[in-house]
Amino acid sequence: MKKNILYMALLAVGLMTFTSCESELDIEKHGNLGNMDSYYTNDENTNSATASLYLEMRSLYYNWYMTKNSLSDDVWAGGGARGDNADMEKLNEYTFDADNGMISSLYSGLYSVIYKANLIIDKTKGSLENPNAEKTPVMKRAINEAKVFRAWAHFELVTLWGTAPVVDHLLEPGEYRQGNSTPEAHWALIESDLTEAINSGTLPSKTNADDQETGIRITKETAQAFLAKAYLFQGKNAEAASMFDNVINSGKYALFTADEYYMQFHARYNNNSESLFELQKRYDSEQMWNQCDFLMCMQGWRSDKLNYSGIANGLLAQGTYGFLNPRKSLYDAFVAHEGEDGYRLSESVLTYDQLQVIGVTVQTGKSVYGCEGYFMWKNQALVEDCVMDFSGLQILQYTDLKVMRYAEVLLLAAEAHLQNGNSAKALEYINQIRTRAKEKLLTAVTMDDIKQEKRLELCNECVRYQDLVRWGDASSAMSTQGKEIPSFTTTGVEWGFKNESYGFKDKNMLLPIPLKELEVNPNMDKNVGW
Repeated sequence: MKKNILYMALLAVGLMTFTSCESELDIEKHGNLGNMDSYYTNDENTNSATASLYLEMRSLYYNWYMTKNSLSDDVWAGGGARGDNADMEKLNEYTFDADNGMISSLYSGLYSVIYKANLIIDKTKGSLENPNAEKTPVMKRAINEAKVFRAWAHFELVTLWGTAPVVDHLLEPGEYRQGNSTPEAHWALIESDLTEAINSGTLPSKTNADDQETGIRITKETAQAFLAKAYLFQGKNAEAASMFDNVINSGKYALFTADEYYMQFHARYNNNSESLFELQKRYDSEQMWNQCDFLMCMQGWRSDKLNYSGIANGLLAQGTYGFLNPRKSLYDAFVAHEGEDGYRLSESVLTYDQLQVIGVTVQTGKSVYGCEGYFMWKNQALVEDCVMDFSGLQILQYTDLKVMRYAEVLLLAAEAHLQNGNSAKALEYINQIRTRAKEKLLTAVTMDDIKQEKRLELCNECVRYQDLVRWGDASSAMSTQGKEIPSFTTTGVEWGFKNESYGFKDKNMLLPIPLKELEVNPNMDKNVGW
């Protein structure tokens, strides 16, 4: 009950004040709200601004999730038919250019998060009468939460675009047309923001792994995990290993074992022991339209091409669109790693034969586009995930939106320790993952072991593309991606569409600076190759 009260206060305040926070201009408001310089001078308004920041990231999540997974070799773009989502197809097949709408929206959305964070960091004052007065504990926590958000957004910018501008303060009118920054400038801000937040003493820690109340917001360990990941991406392996160990040794997180593996991705287990950070949804029919999104609808199976009966009828939420279907190469990687009957495989990806067992069949004469006969299972929408089972359009789930979970921390820590020369610690961490996956334990560990384990454990969880790029594996893994596109029918796989140009190229080491940014900002240069 206490968790629900805290969550309702945070989100209800955010929802009620979202419009006012969204339009915080330096002009007088009606009534006693004041202007931007006076707004951030009491705890109530500071809490409202913080809620708005969380909501800003939640509004970004769909595009962040779909864009990054589309760029990976885990999935096909999918959908109802060719052209159902052309921007996503272009991402998935590496035929996109600087005018891609999803890239542009993700880019601008990250800067919206940064803007909301900078408002809190730059404008929060002790009081209207004495701006330099000691800030309240609520204000101090808000500022350091905002630094974590700002660092997270810059991490995405530097690892995806590389030369996007660093924005470490509220820009004055004369500063709006920022030029390109360097990766070094991004990393410096990311490290500074996260280190200050961690050392501030204002971010709480969970009381134990099952503490759901504290974990609904940024914790000290969340910031530590983000910082450790930033270190690792820079090749600072010793610093990364030490920081990851802080999270692991805290005892505040644990691999999910309360139910079957796949259930950790569903609403019943929101904020479970494995959650490092997830954006909150809640079961509330009065607020369901304020938190609806297309994530589950888009990535659920293409239900208008399927028949549902038996177990599937009462279990699965129908009315989904069939994007992000797993590739055969992903399924084959699972089989090579843990066999056709592997526990984690059966909890992650289903074959068409397995679909039929639960009562799902492809309709006669229909084909499932962008599909080789494999279907993502771990995050397939369930009826029990729905605030309302809106069967024509599944946009009303209350499953939280996962940003990072403890399994990723363990695998990143294993990599950091292995690269830093501590193979024993790397082996310990990867074997924790393998134990939960019911795999045979390793007696020695290589980098290839970690890469493979990470692909399977975190498939379709927004990490694969950036990993392939930083490991230098993207060209070999995705050089022919998009050459041919499959459709699945009851008689087999058909390859009905072919691209003349396709696949990961050297220029794809970075995403293009969006065309609309280049058109309005003469100080911005294109990324190499674009």
